Amino acid sequence: MLLAVLLSVSVTLWVVQYFLSPKPFKPIKLDQQEETMLERKLQQIGLPDLLETSQQSAEDLTPEPYSEAGVKREVSFTEKELNALLATKTELGEKAVIDLADNLASAKILLPLDPDFPFIGGKTLKVNTGLELAYANNRPIVRLKGVSVWGLPLPNAWLGNLKNVDLVNEFGNGEGFWKSFAAGIEDIHVEEGHLLIKLKE
Repeated sequence: MLLAVLLSVSVTLWVVQYFLSPKPFKPIKLDQQEETMLERKLQQIGLPDLLETSQQSAEDLTPEPYSEAGVKREVSFTEKELNALLATKTELGEKAVIDLADNLASAKILLPLDPDFPFIGGKTLKVNTGLELAYANNRPIVRLKGVSVWGLPLPNAWLGNLKNVDLVNEFGNGEGFWKSFAAGIEDIHVEEGHLLIKLKE
């Protein structure tokens, strides 16, 4: 009887620790060659590089006429680069991680709960979500594959019945964000560890 009680208490403590106090994610770091490659990509789209200081270089402030000649209209990132950006450009390095698979972008997020939250205040909410990203029939496809909290998938009704709904097809016919988004995308391609987005003129 005592053994059963001890076993039950041990399992309960482990479950509480695992689900309510998950360990932070280990921030991704790039080696020198990967960092240089990412800096080039960020500069290409006009974003500051990883080693940006508070002062802009004189080159950044040199007046010049606007031109789109020879400019690439695509953005390409690896899974590692996206996670490194989270770790270096935001405070989410230990709270969020992105995974890229064929036509699927997934994220794990750790959300600290307010101490005044009922029952589980001060604990950490672990959320997993997946988004299908693809391009077919001259339109981007964006589908919410689901959201899980502490490993428990949320019902479709709680997600506004948006699970497995093509958001561009559903909301892109009227005026608004999804129509404008679809009109500006030439291609979205997600494969294992890699994301490519091509923009229209």
